[in-house]
Amino acid sequence: MKILIVEDEELAAQRMMQLLAEIEPGCTLSGPLDTVSSVVSHLKKSQDYDLIFLDIQLADGKSFSIFEALQVNIPVIFTTAFDEYALKAFSVNSIDYLLKPVNKEKLQESLEKYRKIKKHFAGENPNTQLYELINKLQAPTQSPFRDRFLINKGDAMIPVKAGEVACFFAQDKVVLLITNDNKQFIIPQTLDELEAKLDPFLFFRVNRQFIVAADAIRKVHNYFNFKLKLEIIPDPGTEIIVSRARTAEFKLWLSE
Repeated sequence: MKILIVEDEELAAQRMMQLLAEIEPGCTLSGPLDTVSSVVSHLKKSQDYDLIFLDIQLADGKSFSIFEALQVNIPVIFTTAFDEYALKAFSVNSIDYLLKPVNKEKLQESLEKYRKIKKHFAGENPNTQLYELINKLQAPTQSPFRDRFLINKGDAMIPVKAGEVACFFAQDKVVLLITNDNKQFIIPQTLDELEAKLDPFLFFRVNRQFIVAADAIRKVHNYFNFKLKLEIIPDPGTEIIVSRARTAEFKLWLSE
């Protein structure tokens, strides 16, 4: 069996290759490749593989982009953490998935599933239903704004709705999501990325450090040099000052 590993985490890639070597001692392993661009370039030259283990989040973007760039005729098993709807959909469409960290038993089950459905691949693209699923997942929804976040916490994931967020706070090169009940989570997005995706009716970028939710604001104080000082609940433990350049816009936003 010829297997291609696509994974941008070195330790995860090493573990996957070690487990496959134990479970399938006769297999030929290639990779790991760690970017969308490298995978596209590689598969354009050759698709001589029986199976791909594919991480969804790669170094330069989501691996769904691979399927937009070229037709992939190789069965795929995803190795990732992704939202529950997508996981169920992949399972229903006979495209298996493994949640990290991958364990040997689950990997064996995935390989057994691959063997059982392999006969159905003859004469057709094994990813036909996957292409349909990707189109559904990427189709525009009613709202163009982000309404939830999936937070990694240890081996688990926690969904947080936008309405549960009090503010986003950039500190020491990380961005914290602070909920209304004062739970704090590190998220991978920058404030610039969040500002572009959040509903501007609900959230406002007050300065370089903070994006605040309207519902979290309790008091607004006049501050020196025509700035404003905010009190929000919960208290993030540092002053929130609306920059002078944004004061007029902030007042207009809060009064809407």
